[in-house]
Amino acid sequence: MGKFNSHYESEFNRIRLADLKPVSLVNLPLLIEIPGGPWTAILEADLTDYAGMYLGGVPAMPNALVSRLSPLPGKIDKAVVGAAPKATPWRVLMIAPTPAGLLEDNDIILNLSAPCALPDTSWIRPGKTAWDWWTGSYAKNVPFTSGMNTATMNHYIDFASAHGIEYMLIDGGWYVFTADSNADDLLHASPAVDIPAILEHARAKNVKVILWVDWRPLDKKMDEVLAAYEKWGVAGIKVDSMNRDDQEMVNFYERCVKTAAAHHLIVDLHGAYKPTGQRRTYPNLLTQEGVMAMEFNLWSERTTPQHDVTVPFTRMLAGPIDYTPGAFRNAARGKFEARERDPMSQGTRAHQLAMYVVYDSPLAMLADYPEAYEGQPGLEFIEKVPTVWDDTRILDGQPGEFIVVARKKGGQWYIGAMTNWDAREMEIPLDFLGAGNFEAKVFADGPDAAEYGTSLSLAIESVMADGKLRIRLAPGGGYAAILSPDINR
Repeated sequence: MGKFNSHYESEFNRIRLADLKPVSLVNLPLLIEIPGGPWTAILEADLTDYAGMYLGGVPAMPNALVSRLSPLPGKIDKAVVGAAPKATPWRVLMIAPTPAGLLEDNDIILNLSAPCALPDTSWIRPGKTAWDWWTGSYAKNVPFTSGMNTATMNHYIDFASAHGIEYMLIDGGWYVFTADSNADDLLHASPAVDIPAILEHARAKNVKVILWVDWRPLDKKMDEVLAAYEKWGVAGIKVDSMNRDDQEMVNFYERCVKTAAAHHLIVDLHGAYKPTGQRRTYPNLLTQEGVMAMEFNLWSERTTPQHDVTVPFTRMLAGPIDYTPGAFRNAARGKFEARERDPMSQGTRAHQLAMYVVYDSPLAMLADYPEAYEGQPGLEFIEKVPTVWDDTRILDGQPGEFIVVARKKGGQWYIGAMTNWDAREMEIPLDFLGAGNFEAKVFADGPDAAEYGTSLSLAIESVMADGKLRIRLAPGGGYAAILSPDINR
C-alpha cells in the first residue's frame, strides 16, 4: 500500500525482490517465488501489544529485506512502548514446494498464537449471513420503500429464515451518523430503524442479528455499548474503519474482541489489517477483511477474476478472509459495469459459488439482495455449503491463474474451482474421497458462460476415488460441487 495507515485493500503486485527499494513499504503476507522452488511466504503471528510489521528493500543488498514497524500516531520515530521483559510477535516463514502447499494444513499462524482465553466457547456459532450494504439495502417488487428501514431489514431476515441462513448483518446507517464519528451514538437507532422490533422479528424467525459499528465511538464507550447489545439480544458486531496497525490499534483489537466475548458477541473486523492468529485466543473473532474485496465492483474494475485467484495464495495465508461473495448479476468479460444500483460481479456465477469453498471464512456473506437469489440456479449451493470444515485439500493452483480446493464437512466433500480470464479444462483426481461411490451435484459454467456470466449448468454425476472430475472453466469462470456418499450403490 506504500503507507502504514491503510485498510490493506489493494492488488497484490508481482515484482522482483531485487527491485524493491529502501523506501518500499510492503504489507504482509509477502509471497515469494524462488526460481526452481521452493515457494515462501513471510507473515507474523501473535501480534499482541506491538506494532504491525512491513518489509522494504535494503541499500546495496539485492534480494534482502528489512522489517519496519508501524509507528504510533503522530510519532514517526516511535513504534512500540513498553517495559522489559516484553514478548515480540513471531516472524514466520512458510515454505513449500508449491504455492498450493502453503495453503494446505496451514495452521502455523494459529499454533504460534496464545491459546484460547475463553472458558466457554459453546455459544460461538459460525454460519452465513444475509447482508444489506452491497446492494444499498435494496429490495425489488416489495410493498414498501426499500432502504435502511425496519421493513427492509425484516424482509432480509425473512429471506435468511426461508433459506437456512443463520444471520442478518445490518450494516452502516442503522444509527445516526454525525459530522464527528467519535460522537456517534451507538445506542440509539435512526428514526426509520426500530431495532427492538427487528430483533423481535429475527428471534421469531430463528435468525441472529449482527450490527455494524464504527470503531471510534465504540472505543469511547465499549463496555456500555456491548453490554447493551448483549441485553438487546444482538449476536455480534462488525467493527469498521480502523485502517491502522500501530501498537495502539493492535491493543484496540484485543480489547474489542475480549470485551465482545465477555458479552457473548461474535466479531467481524473491517477496515482491518491482516489476521495474526488472534482468533485462536478469542475464537469469537470469526472473520476479517484486510483485502480488496468484491465491494470494489461498486466503483471500479479492480476486483477481477485474476485478483480473485491471487488472494487465496497471499492474503488468505494469514487467516479467514471476508471477501463478501454471492453476487448473482454476473458479467462476462467486456460486459461489466461498475455501479451501485444492481451491482455486478466480474466473471461467472459459478465463479461466485466457488468462492464459498475456496475462501476460508467462518462467517460468510450473501452479498446480494433477496430477489436476486429467489428462484435462481445456484442458490441451492449457497444454502448447503458450510463455513467451517473438517479437512481441506488444495488440489491445484497457481497465484493469479487458477485454484481448485476440496473441503470436507461430515461425510460430504465440497469442491470449488476458479480461474482468471483464461478458459481452462482440467481433470481433478479424486483419490482423497476414500472408499465407496459418491454422487456429485455439480454447479458449473454453462456452455455460453463466456458470453453470459449468469449461465449455470446443473448436473448429477457418479464418481469414485479412482476416477477424475472433468472441469471446464469459462473465462472468469468457476465450478462448485457437492460430493455425497451414494447410499444407493
